[in-house]
Amino acid sequence: MATIKLTTDKFKKEIFNYDANEEWDYQDSVPAIIDFYADWCGPCKAVAPILEELSEEYEGKVKIYKVDTEVEQELSAVFGIRSIPSLLFIPTGGKQPMMQAGALPKNAFQEIINKELLD
Repeated sequence: MATIKLTTDKFKKEIFNYDANEEWDYQDSVPAIIDFYADWCGPCKAVAPILEELSEEYEGKVKIYKVDTEVEQELSAVFGIRSIPSLLFIPTGGKQPMMQAGALPKNAFQEIINKELLD
C-alpha cells in the first residue's frame, strides 16, 4: 500500500471533521501518520521514500497520508503548519495526536510507530 494523498474534504470524512466537532475524535480504527509537505521542500523529498517504505512495512497496521501544504492551505492552517515537513502521528483509542516538525530518519519513525501508535 502506498502513501495516500489527502485533501481537506477527505480529511474531514476519514480522519476528523473539525467543522462538526471541537474535541478530537479520530474516525478510523487504524492509527495514521499525516505528512504535511510541499513539492519544492528538500527535507520533504528526503522523507518521502522513507514513508513509502513504512507504508509497505506496516500495511494494514498504520495508514500513511500526505498533505500538499501548497494545495490544502485550509488544512495546513487548521494544524498551524509553519515548517515542513511536519508529521502528525494519530494513535487510536481516544489518544491525542502528536505533531513532529522536521525530517526524521527511518528508525525514528519506527520507534514512534511501535511505541506510540501500535502499543
